[in-house]
Amino acid sequence: MTSKPEAPAVQRNRKAILDVIEVEFRHCESVLEIGSGTGQHAIFFARHMPRLRWQTSDLVANHEGIHAWLQDAQLGNVKAPLALDVAQPPQIDTRFDAVFSANTAHIMNLAEVEAMFGVVTHCLARDGVFCLYGPFNQGGNFTSDSNRQFDASLRGKNSAMGIRSLEDLDRFATPNGLYRKRLYAMPANNMIAVWARNDVATGDTEGDHS
Repeated sequence: MTSKPEAPAVQRNRKAILDVIEVEFRHCESVLEIGSGTGQHAIFFARHMPRLRWQTSDLVANHEGIHAWLQDAQLGNVKAPLALDVAQPPQIDTRFDAVFSANTAHIMNLAEVEAMFGVVTHCLARDGVFCLYGPFNQGGNFTSDSNRQFDASLRGKNSAMGIRSLEDLDRFATPNGLYRKRLYAMPANNMIAVWARNDVATGDTEGDHS
């Protein structure tokens, strides 16, 4: 039997993320997760929000670990992973009420981050929302010394990786018809940014949340 991969950060951040997405996804029935990684987030969130149909996705190389978590959990509302590479045209015909992604933007190169917003728009229903969790810069600045150090460690491994600025993310969102409506401050100097489609956004930005 395949051993389940584990990401220690999931144990630390999952409850704080759940508190936000329970609110953001309160009217949703289906969620696409971009970059499900180990599959731990999918299992935790789907278990706590049983009304949601949670669709996992990732590069094929990560599917074995996701399948191991799904097999162990035996949850009827978590779907087997779709093969998804944001750098390629999405082969997904289904529309989802929400899209979620965690800790992906800083390990993608910048072109892939931009492409991810195109995938979101392709897959998101007309009244849907996109929640992106991770560390982000604001106004061209790091929000903490720990984020500065984390960015340096990422770029030391691969110069194409790094913490992304919210301004760049908004720049990628706008031509894809997405409008940032909320920003939540999260533990450990992370955030959740929430975008909605422009055809339903009303300009009622609610600002930062803690």
